[in-house]
Amino acid sequence: MTFMALDVGNTRLKWALYDAPRVGARLLAHGAQFLENIEKLAEGDWSRLQAPQWVLGCIVAGDPVKRRVEEQLELWDVPPRWVVSSSAEAGLTNGYDHPARLGSDRWVAMIGARQRLLATGSPRPCLVVMVGTAVTVEAIDAGGRFLGGIILPGHGIMLRALESGTAGLHVPTGEVRDFPTNTSDALTSGGTFAIAGAVQRMVENLRRHCGQDPVCYMTGGAGWKMAPSMSTEFELVDSLIFDGLLEIADRRLLAV
Repeated sequence: MTFMALDVGNTRLKWALYDAPRVGARLLAHGAQFLENIEKLAEGDWSRLQAPQWVLGCIVAGDPVKRRVEEQLELWDVPPRWVVSSSAEAGLTNGYDHPARLGSDRWVAMIGARQRLLATGSPRPCLVVMVGTAVTVEAIDAGGRFLGGIILPGHGIMLRALESGTAGLHVPTGEVRDFPTNTSDALTSGGTFAIAGAVQRMVENLRRHCGQDPVCYMTGGAGWKMAPSMSTEFELVDSLIFDGLLEIADRRLLAV
């Protein structure tokens, strides 16, 4: 039973086709498309694929984008199923005040991280960092309870906010420097350090709460940009949301 996983974010749609809806399934193909080009999928990348028999995804881009994605999936006549955050799933308990209001991408990424952690050894506290249009940092205790998380602007939003609110800051992207000596480097370094500092603060919060050093996973399209500037040890996992979707699909099939 071929399986397609979809991650529809604020900027891009990412997809992966597997030979089965189960953990450890073989990856057959994968790709990404900017949201403005979704209509190209059915006649482009997807036209060359083996038809999936099941499609499961998470989406944060809103209903208009969802409808456009579903129109492209009519190529195979397979209606997608969309993950909605719940009070508990796949061994993870949701501590959000209103569980259904938690972004489904955050929920799925945490499920992927939790299962990756359990596959490598005994339970430990876990921090999940997603670096994209926005940055989220989620805290999970050793028992698999999502304690809460933070949201902050990604690099692009930070820079656009400064450019729109401050005269004279329309400058090229700079480099990350310990001590920036030009405006371009100062802006790039400031955004990077803001994200790295927020992650470090959450590491300290989780360590203090659980009395144990947490495992830290990082994912998202801009994760590689942050990697050299992180002050805490972490594992960069590009497929974390797809890992979570596979875990959910596997468990849902077993429950049928």
